[in-house]
Amino acid sequence: MNRPVILFMMLASAAAHAGDLPRESRVPGGIALIEIPGGQLAPTALIDTRRAAVIRHDDRWLAVVGIPLSTKPGPQKLKVATDKGTVDVSFTVVDKSYRTQHLTIKNERQVNPKPEDLKRIEVERERSDVALSKFSAIETPVFALQSPVAGVRSDSYGSRRVFNGQPRSPHSGMDIAAAKGTPIHSPASGTVVEAGNFFFNGNTLYIDHGYGLVTMYCHLDTIKVKVGDKLAAGDLLGTVGATGRVTGPHLHWGVALNRAMVDPALFLDGE
Repeated sequence: MNRPVILFMMLASAAAHAGDLPRESRVPGGIALIEIPGGQLAPTALIDTRRAAVIRHDDRWLAVVGIPLSTKPGPQKLKVATDKGTVDVSFTVVDKSYRTQHLTIKNERQVNPKPEDLKRIEVERERSDVALSKFSAIETPVFALQSPVAGVRSDSYGSRRVFNGQPRSPHSGMDIAAAKGTPIHSPASGTVVEAGNFFFNGNTLYIDHGYGLVTMYCHLDTIKVKVGDKLAAGDLLGTVGATGRVTGPHLHWGVALNRAMVDPALFLDGE
């Protein structure tokens, strides 16, 4: 049996069902579910230069596309490659207004890093980008997630942040307030692809769930897993802490899809 047929059989066997998909929200920081052309072999889809997840769903090919928070409202396109050639598939992103948060950080160095801090931050940014850019073709894609920790979830995703009166990048994850030491569990099966202490994010983990879906966990007190560990849904990852740039104990939970940091709430059942 040749390799393309094997690949098609693997992808076709990974067909998702309606309840397994994230909720669609075609806004900056949201998700687009786009029907795309394809034949017997699985098509591939690129959003900008990044590969998007493509699954077999209800006898059609569906692209599950993360929309970067920086995307301007208006027409967008996927570049889809099939066994018959390459075509563009258009979709539209609509505007969404996010609130502004004003936060006070006691450690001024976490707002205005020193030169030696900036060197460390740049190295850590590269490590983070490598982890968040993972695209692993697995047998069964995972797009339904459980909340990783019990706590009060904020609606801070996408908010424009002002630290000590100084504007900074928008918030790209969900903050879940919980007491220090509260257990954090894996929201789905996956593989730990990065772990360590980061200047802004404190003790941090990254998990590759396959098909461009990667989750991150920041400000942990303790880390209970290591790079390379294979996880099942519900496995213990670590505990809530207040490491890095924080105003108190909480979990910053980020979700990347085709490297776009999207709203984690879209993956939670019943949100």
